[in-house]
Amino acid sequence: MIPGGGQPNMQQLLQQAQKMQQDLARAQEELAAMEVEGQAGGGLVTATVTGSGELRGLVIDPRAVDPDDTETLADLVVAAVQAANENAQQLQQQKLGPLAQGLGGGGIPGLPF
Repeated sequence: MIPGGGQPNMQQLLQQAQKMQQDLARAQEELAAMEVEGQAGGGLVTATVTGSGELRGLVIDPRAVDPDDTETLADLVVAAVQAANENAQQLQQQKLGPLAQGLGGGGIPGLPF
């Protein structure tokens, strides 16, 4: 409600919604272009993901490769990817959190907040 009992200006509300939609799309594009890393094993394995969570790179230090123990290497890869995705989620919250609050604070479907 508008103070004084007036009705909200529908044109103004539509313009605000359109601007928020444009801001959200721009933020999502920026996230897709940004990259964050996650590491495991003290840096033996490094995963790089985009801000939207797409795996872009994986670097494995040769010291992590033991032909007799591939399970540990697999665990390090999984841990590095998980760490990178956690960093991507934090980045999403930083970029999109304020926009979600502007949409009523209920979050955006498909995003973790």
